[in-house]
Amino acid sequence: MIDQYLTGKVERVSPEAPVPVVRLNATENRLGGAANVALNIKSMGATPFLCSIIGDDKNAAIFEHLLPEQGIDASSILRSKERCTTVKTRVLAANQHLLRIDQEDKKDLSNGERELFLKSIRSILDEQEIHVILFQDYNKGVLSIEVIRQIILEAVRREIPTVVDPKFDNFLEYRNTSLFKPNLKEIREALNFEVEPNIDSLSKASAHLRSKMRNKAIMITLSEKGIFIDSGDKQSILPTQSRNIADVCGAGDTVISIAALGIALDLDLEDIAILANLAGGQVCEKVGVVPVHKAQLLREYEYLLAHSE
Repeated sequence: MIDQYLTGKVERVSPEAPVPVVRLNATENRLGGAANVALNIKSMGATPFLCSIIGDDKNAAIFEHLLPEQGIDASSILRSKERCTTVKTRVLAANQHLLRIDQEDKKDLSNGERELFLKSIRSILDEQEIHVILFQDYNKGVLSIEVIRQIILEAVRREIPTVVDPKFDNFLEYRNTSLFKPNLKEIREALNFEVEPNIDSLSKASAHLRSKMRNKAIMITLSEKGIFIDSGDKQSILPTQSRNIADVCGAGDTVISIAALGIALDLDLEDIAILANLAGGQVCEKVGVVPVHKAQLLREYEYLLAHSE
């Protein structure tokens, strides 16, 4: 998707309705959604193969232009006349969000779209050395139940680890994955019992998910309260570091990006969570959706290790 920013200045209230009038100064288009995940992966020095379906419209052309600008291959982005390209337009003034407008289609892929999409993914798996498959779900219809099942089967057959950032619609379909990473809100919506941000409640929720889905590891992001991890034999909560929060947009994309790279490298789950926690906090200090800064992440990680001994 495209993250579009309309920035300007508010000097008066509209005489037509009690709303601010924004005098537009600039329009900026950025990579959003799974494309922002790919951008985070690229910024860490890895190679993302971004697979999705966009519309066949003017916004598709904008999106396809943004990818090569960031060094991301666009060959597995398929166009469809049956959908529009997703665009999230945010109106900002003085670094404050005033309004968001979403252009999107949320229906599942048609049979034809689905087969083309799966064929494109299988082609990458046949031709490239893939170290992890990352499902970034936004409930936009691309990751339908059949698509999820087919890709996980391919991953199991090829012994490629899988990492999932789920949404509500197909939450319980991501079975047998290497790492399942919902947030607290998604856990509460998916389960039929109360879940609180403490170790006992989260451990109960994680055990319930594990019994249903057989995921190897579970990570639950808790916003300012940190990250819960369950490796199967150990559960813990890692607190966040103190930050000057400017904007939380895109933090989840950054967290799952770092987590996926950690799984690809077979890092310890606690180390993955520490890095993901730091990276998510880092991007919250900046306005708008931005990728993680690799050198800063390394400095913060080394500082944390040095002061935790």
